[in-house]
Amino acid sequence: MPRPIQALIDLSALEHNLQVARRASSARIMAVIKAAAYGHGLLRAAEALNAADGFALLDVRDAVQLREAGFRQTILLLEGFFTPDDLPLAAEHDLACVIHSPHQIAMLDGYPRRGSLQVWLKVNSGMNRLGLQPHDVPAALEKLKAHPAVRDITLMTHFSHADEAAGVAVQLEMFNALAAPYRVARSLANSAALLRYPATHADWVRPGIMLYGTSPFAPGSGDSAQQLGLKPAMTLQSRIISVRELGAGEYIGYGGMFRAEAAMRVGVVACGYADGYPRHAPTGTPVLVEGKRTRTLGRVSMDMLSVDLSALPGTGVGSRVTLWGKGLPVEQVAHAAGTISYELLCALTPRVPLVV
Repeated sequence: MPRPIQALIDLSALEHNLQVARRASSARIMAVIKAAAYGHGLLRAAEALNAADGFALLDVRDAVQLREAGFRQTILLLEGFFTPDDLPLAAEHDLACVIHSPHQIAMLDGYPRRGSLQVWLKVNSGMNRLGLQPHDVPAALEKLKAHPAVRDITLMTHFSHADEAAGVAVQLEMFNALAAPYRVARSLANSAALLRYPATHADWVRPGIMLYGTSPFAPGSGDSAQQLGLKPAMTLQSRIISVRELGAGEYIGYGGMFRAEAAMRVGVVACGYADGYPRHAPTGTPVLVEGKRTRTLGRVSMDMLSVDLSALPGTGVGSRVTLWGKGLPVEQVAHAAGTISYELLCALTPRVPLVV
């Protein structure tokens, strides 16, 4: 018998969440499917999100895989090309490329097809990660407009605080002032900006985490996934494989990180950090057993974790456990573990079967 852990992928939830994005913005939608579609599987997610106007990802090989599977939308390489060796593939498969640094502009001289490349020029509006400095943008735009390889140009930026109280005002004002003299398409909004700041929508929006049914905002912000109308696309499930009866004062797990204050029942679940569950999740991280909420206990092991069954009579070996997903938003689990939902979804390891 196979180990009982699996991740259930709900393709209809992906389709639903794309429609939420459509209702929120009239801009064209660039669905972000990097990191194997946030752990959901590249091709199955792209098929479910096929109504999007484009796809954004990182690896040219993944982009080629999409083209070979028949996807004809704009496909954008979010970090562009890394070496001149990427250029023939970008040309052959009509891949749009982000340009975020002068050395990439210099590499363009090796692009093999005249007048065919879609360029997305990235502006550093305050994130201070990728992107040209604002004062370098006018000269870069002129070079790209005159370059024989370039077909059209989109100006883009990325917000650092769209999901927080600081918001987007400073970055938006700077970007709009910079873009104003140029008649080019613009793209600014990630999931948080798409949902909260209509002024950022411009020509293209780039939803990512919201497509997978997770709120980009912190728990307690008033914008939970349910309140935003999003449905979870991944439910990580397993089962209890052992039950222990602990006496008062007994410990459980490595390091004895949990000590029973009274007699209690503990279930051992087939899920651990080698499956992608966060090792740093503390006692009290929420979990569902047969649909009823309880808590983890002690330190997460490589292949197992422990849950409190004391208030759940009738549960035992074979009981179904939901680690996150339907009934238990992944952002709540991430918040308890001191991380974000993006990390949990992307960290799911290959040994966990994805079941549609």
